[in-house]
Amino acid sequence: MTTAPIRVLLADDEPMIRAGLRAVLATDPGIEIVAETGDGREAVELVRCHRPDVAVLDIRMPGTDGITAAAEIRRNGLATGVLMLTTFGEDDYILRALSGGANGFLIKSGEPEELLAGVHAVAGGAAYLSPKVAARVVAHLAATGAGGPADRRAGAREQVAALTTRERDVLTLIAAGLSNGQIARRLGVVEGTVKAHVSSILARLGVANRAAAAVLAHEAGLTLGATCAGGPRD
Repeated sequence: MTTAPIRVLLADDEPMIRAGLRAVLATDPGIEIVAETGDGREAVELVRCHRPDVAVLDIRMPGTDGITAAAEIRRNGLATGVLMLTTFGEDDYILRALSGGANGFLIKSGEPEELLAGVHAVAGGAAYLSPKVAARVVAHLAATGAGGPADRRAGAREQVAALTTRERDVLTLIAAGLSNGQIARRLGVVEGTVKAHVSSILARLGVANRAAAAVLAHEAGLTLGATCAGGPRD
């Protein structure tokens, strides 16, 4: 049985950047570009029209930027996942985009493989943070948060420690960019169980989406190969 390609919309106001993104995505036969634009407002209209699986949005565009476009996509109840493109020095924009419903973040100067991985992850319902974005966001939060970096890390670890052991396992895999189906296969459980754990994790951590949960996991040092002591068991 042939799997339907992942349908992608590209939105970046720089034609050369769009051409580069297009060239990278064209190397993957499982991805189809259905529309392109350099305007955030038009991106929202194109999402309504084409219903792509993933919208790759520049975080800053003249007029309607990617953050506003992502929020509008969410307000309209559209199922399209949003993968943000950012450059160095845009940490405040990344934090705004997290609260606006973005599913993933990539550095424009990153490796081509990260773009492909991000599109596949977001299309599968996962959150995707390129390693450089995760490190920058955590560093930015530590530098600007009340009480200083150590307090923020301790606070994040305390939040994570309140989760059950299984929930921490799931959160670790969310931070690694795995979808619910991938997490279910990794843990040997049904996908419905993972969905229930994800809902509980978001509620108990007080975050709006998987991307924000992934940031908190990185801040707490909860990544593959790391453990978090304490907390109740299932």
